[in-house]
Amino acid sequence: MVEEIRLGDVIKTRKPHPCGSDEWTVIRTGADIKIRCARCGRIVMLDRETYLKRKKAVLVRGPEPVTPAAD
Repeated sequence: MVEEIRLGDVIKTRKPHPCGSDEWTVIRTGADIKIRCARCGRIVMLDRETYLKRKKAVLVRGPEPVTPAAD
């Protein structure tokens, strides 16, 4: 089963960032995942496998992706 990663997800990581925060916001998805630290604003890009290993929990789910209507 493939886990869904949404833009705007707020996640908790297994280890804290050097600034002390362990909360991050997903700002880009794809082959790589880009996340922003909630405290200092540092942006980190991780490959999907590393992201899934470092993520501990999803605190807030991002909005449901909009799918175009098929006519």
